[in-house]
Amino acid sequence: MLKQLRNNKLKVLFFALFVLLLILVRAFENVLFYDPFLDYFHLSYASLPLPNFNSFYLFSGLLFRYLLNTIFSLGIIYTFFKDFELTKFAGFLYLIFFVFLIVALFSALQFFPENKMVIFYIRRFLIQPLFLLLFLPAFYFQKTVSKK
Repeated sequence: MLKQLRNNKLKVLFFALFVLLLILVRAFENVLFYDPFLDYFHLSYASLPLPNFNSFYLFSGLLFRYLLNTIFSLGIIYTFFKDFELTKFAGFLYLIFFVFLIVALFSALQFFPENKMVIFYIRRFLIQPLFLLLFLPAFYFQKTVSKK
């Protein structure tokens, strides 16, 4: 009983630690990452032209941020489910989604710069841990359905 209680405390502690790390990524986004769109989308961007940006630095910043969010999200998934295969599958999905989204973002920036909402939402999926909000309930549902 005491061991089970201790294990649950560790689970909650690790879960809280990974959530705190995700919050810190968001809190220090201006310091850690090159992203001229952070300030741009806080303004009244509908009437403003897209900001000038360095494609390499933008890609590097988005990759670094996505990587940090992915690592912390995978930590949450592993802590919650204690299933390495599921965590590996989630990592594969994160990789596939990153490739798709980064190609879509740079294509939109290059070919459809006037469609700012598309750029906004694609970028949002790259910089926020939204996939975690999708994967946790989906994996939980899959685990409960497979037990029946």
